[in-house]
Amino acid sequence: MQQLVAQKVSDLLGIPHGKDELIQSREMGQSGTDVKLIGEAKERFRFSIECKAQESWSIHDWIDQAKGNKMTGTDWLLVAKRSGSEPVAVMDLDTFFRLLKERPTLKRK
Repeated sequence: MQQLVAQKVSDLLGIPHGKDELIQSREMGQSGTDVKLIGEAKERFRFSIECKAQESWSIHDWIDQAKGNKMTGTDWLLVAKRSGSEPVAVMDLDTFFRLLKERPTLKRK
């Protein structure tokens, strides 16, 4: 799952990912965020990412873990997947609406 998310962030930013790159997926069991962002990648993608690929979901525990690993100046982001289903992104509601408000295509009437 970490590799998939790292690839998606890489595609979005146009910054390579992999070992010794600005976007790296962490190995299982390492502490910290599951996708490590360095330098320009961290400045442009302001999320601390927690990834979970499990059949049994403990969403609130995972959110707590994402919040606990959140780096200063970022918002937490949880990406979760179960086999046979598409990955989903979970974030704080206020963050979601702040991002929508910042979109230049969102017009108020």
